[in-house]
Amino acid sequence: MDIGVFIPIGNNGWLISKSSPQYMPTFELNKAIVRKAEEHGLDFALSMIKLKGFGGETEFWDHNLESFTLMAGLAAATDRIKLYASTPILALPPAIVARMAVTVDSIAPGRFGVNIVTGWAPGEYSQMGLWPGDEHFGNRYARAAEYVTVMKELWSEGVSDFKGEFYEMDDCVLSPRPENGHIDIVAAGQSGTGMRFAAEHADYSFILGSGVNTPLALSDSTATLMHEAKKTGRDVGALSLFMVIADETDEAARAKWKDYHDNADLAALAYMAGESATDKTADDSSTARTISLPEGAVNFNMGTLVGSYETVARMLDEVAEVSGTKGIMLVFDDFLEGIENFGTRIQPLMRSRPDHSTVA
Repeated sequence: MDIGVFIPIGNNGWLISKSSPQYMPTFELNKAIVRKAEEHGLDFALSMIKLKGFGGETEFWDHNLESFTLMAGLAAATDRIKLYASTPILALPPAIVARMAVTVDSIAPGRFGVNIVTGWAPGEYSQMGLWPGDEHFGNRYARAAEYVTVMKELWSEGVSDFKGEFYEMDDCVLSPRPENGHIDIVAAGQSGTGMRFAAEHADYSFILGSGVNTPLALSDSTATLMHEAKKTGRDVGALSLFMVIADETDEAARAKWKDYHDNADLAALAYMAGESATDKTADDSSTARTISLPEGAVNFNMGTLVGSYETVARMLDEVAEVSGTKGIMLVFDDFLEGIENFGTRIQPLMRSRPDHSTVA
């Protein structure tokens, strides 16, 4: 089973808290994180794209790097780990992104993939005059399907004459192409429509864990993805997303988590809740609704594994046993310390990582 890291391209990572580590996103920080991940045998790193933050006392995500240029730099600074950049489909045309992806793939042959971001926060795009209107909430996956189709045609054939509702190509050409005519596509939608999109077009899809120390709570979502993939006859791997809060003892880890939760940046959370509520078409399983549920919004309601190194290792092994799971993507409260502890204290205890069972 693969293990990856969701690198902090935005300030303060994924904790909307006044007591969690406060830091700015820089190339040097992310290079150190990804190199340490590579050192400890992690398999992939992914960077999101965020174009406007939530404000608040912590200025949460008000400071963000750009995904493709960051990953191009990291491609040149690493040797083995796979790298995924995120494309905001409302801001970057598919033919340009196809060429950008080939460029990064030429830096790190066979080590690059593209994560599709359909866009659910109007404020990110309206600030640039790019928000197409609220009809986007209902047709964003139809747009994404055309987007991916254009890229795949260019990668495999070197030319596209695709004609759709959102994109029209006219003898659009691409050269050079990736060596095998393919670059992996990742999706992350949690709604039924998002799952169907992933099943039809992606190689991997992220599944949000949920709750605290409930590693199997994502089983139903993973089963839904597998069901949709079976209908298409495609092999789509589930990549589960969890935050790890680990320490020497369960009690010490729980104390850290409680402190982060008790010191949530309420103003930033209020902004996020407002943005999430703008999509009137969203169902309860959608990403926008899920991440802003009040009980766990301090870390986007992602599944959180809190405990000693032994406890976390055991729970990660439980996740690995969920049918359809091909990997787990991790975030940490403190990334450099977290990856070091994962590599030396957690991973050696994991049954699902037998090739990494000794301390690095």
